[in-house]
Amino acid sequence: MIERRPFDGLGGADHGWLKAKHHFSFANYYDPKRMSWGSLRVWNDDEIASRSGFPPHPHADMEIITYVRQGAITHQDSLGNQGRTAAGDVQVMSAGSGIRHAEYNLEPETTRIFQIWIEPTARGGAPTWGAKPFPKDDRAGRFVTLASGMAGDEDALPIRTDARVLGATIRAGESATYALASDRHAYLVPAVGAVEVNGVRLDARDGAAITGETGLTVTALEDAEVVLVDAA
Repeated sequence: MIERRPFDGLGGADHGWLKAKHHFSFANYYDPKRMSWGSLRVWNDDEIASRSGFPPHPHADMEIITYVRQGAITHQDSLGNQGRTAAGDVQVMSAGSGIRHAEYNLEPETTRIFQIWIEPTARGGAPTWGAKPFPKDDRAGRFVTLASGMAGDEDALPIRTDARVLGATIRAGESATYALASDRHAYLVPAVGAVEVNGVRLDARDGAAITGETGLTVTALEDAEVVLVDAA
């Protein structure tokens, strides 16, 4: 089953400095049919104006993955971590027993991100943060694991949950495959470009909630960049 969720039909909010679209219920947007997808709880499509951002605020018991699509995001937290994550790269914060953090766009342009929250396997634990560059050439035409709590993914950023976050860049007319188990919950969004997922068309920033599929074939109808979550 593949349920297409058109970008224009997503919930959202416009705060001036932040334009957000929500694939799942979040903040003032509530849809009882879109509370989560397996352990995937949040997928926000955020546009953050230059010289603005999220001031310090707390989190606990959530794996928070930020995929930067354009511009860069600068992270600061109560552990003393600081870092700048640029387009095409990923940062991960395991909130654990509790952490305060801020995310700022200090760039001269709008920053666009996917903010993804996945529920951890267990509550508590020491909070952590990390970031990693993933050159796009390394995932051209194939899925590369960016963050994972699953066996065999030691090169990815660690998360404390039975899930992985993957990215792929695919040239128009070409395909990338992923061996998804039929009992998993996958969610896929093209950051750029239109694609077909097992024959179902998605335009840029549409979402696809996927389960019951024994593998995925993603064909680019135009040059595309896609992000995929495989969750329990």
